[in-house]
Amino acid sequence: MSRKNDMYIDYQRSYRKLRRRRSSKALKVIVTVILALAVGLAVFFTIKSHMNLDDKSKLSNPNQSSLGKDVSDDVTGIEITENQDSMEFAADNKAVEEPEDMVVEPTSSPTITPVLEEPTDTPADDERKPILAKGIYVTSAIAGSADMNRLIQIADTTEINAMVIDIKDDTGKISYHMNSPKAQEIGATTNYISDIEAFIRTLKEKDIYLIARIVAFKDPYLAEQKHEWAIKNKDGSLYRDNNGECWVNPYQKEVWDYLVEIASEAAAVGFDEIQFDYIRFSTGKGIENADFGKDAETKTKEEIILEFTKYAYEKIKPLGVFVSADVYGTIINSTVDAGIVGQNYVEMAKYLDYICPMIYPSHFAEGNYGIKYPDLEPLEIIRKVLNVSKEKLNLIPEGEHRAIVRPWLQDFTATWIKHYQVYGGKEVREQIQGVYDAGYEEWLLWNASTNYSVDGLLKE
Repeated sequence: MSRKNDMYIDYQRSYRKLRRRRSSKALKVIVTVILALAVGLAVFFTIKSHMNLDDKSKLSNPNQSSLGKDVSDDVTGIEITENQDSMEFAADNKAVEEPEDMVVEPTSSPTITPVLEEPTDTPADDERKPILAKGIYVTSAIAGSADMNRLIQIADTTEINAMVIDIKDDTGKISYHMNSPKAQEIGATTNYISDIEAFIRTLKEKDIYLIARIVAFKDPYLAEQKHEWAIKNKDGSLYRDNNGECWVNPYQKEVWDYLVEIASEAAAVGFDEIQFDYIRFSTGKGIENADFGKDAETKTKEEIILEFTKYAYEKIKPLGVFVSADVYGTIINSTVDAGIVGQNYVEMAKYLDYICPMIYPSHFAEGNYGIKYPDLEPLEIIRKVLNVSKEKLNLIPEGEHRAIVRPWLQDFTATWIKHYQVYGGKEVREQIQGVYDAGYEEWLLWNASTNYSVDGLLKE
């Protein structure tokens, strides 16, 4: 019995020849069509592949990206000296081992590795111009004095190209006579910087990127003037931290508007970026018994800080400036710490252009990240923390907005801890190298007295 494929073998010979001729012609037509389609598809997918590669290249190049310290505590979430809150969180006492697949061997070269996982959603009409910021902190007192020339000289002669300048510090005072109705009403403005326009102009002429540091919820001056906006104890008295200072209540929306007003005025005079510090709750003694009002019954600390972050970002970004926030370094990998201060690293990164974790080696407890004495190994602790930062932020789906990471580094000696070392140029450079080894490109140096280790900076 013949197979189905052989069913034509009994047809007449002439019919078979005619069929062969027709089949041959049809086959040629079919082959021609298939070849044409194949060539067309090959060209189409080749072009599409190049387009995708171009898009990915743009996303992976921070120079093309339009984006993304609570340190007056001078720490990463801990209230310590150097004007910082001093407290070690329970989570810090547990060693956190870095996953093996996260390990990046340190290199001796300061070569920068582009961050590949920081997509942005900034629209094409966004006229803000980002830079790779390498900055130093400047107090309001120094900003308004002749000593400012010393810091300008550092920027002139080294890789420093940005300054984070106190505009509203952790006393609640504003560094110049700002045109803010609310600030003027309570007498919060000062004359530290006597001519803000000339000040801005001088720094702009030096091509210095200007970041206005605005302390958010640690504002003893505002709390004393507006008791209704302050954190209170259960008996109605003002809550005071370990230093006897009051804080304003993050649940009070009037405080949000006050901060946005100050930020808007700073943007108007020429600052390139608004950076919120102390964008968190106090960690002082007795805070767990404080009365935050009715909203606190339905919203957690993390939720209300996130709401403020989103609110401020949406109000300030349209003014043509970037928006950033300082967060504790410990919250990156500790849900306990995040809950205490109200900072959710991943969620906050969705509503900021830059997120600035304070990852000072001295502020990590012994054994953190598998390092016996973090202060003695600055490169290693910085590299490990930032690798975990990358891992956490990768939880944000590719294509969605996420802040660029720009960490605060330590340029001071933490004499208050047992196992410390004197920090100078070598230790500063090791931290910077740790940033580069982890694939990040920007950083800020903190020294409460603005005495920086210039020998740890590259010459311009």
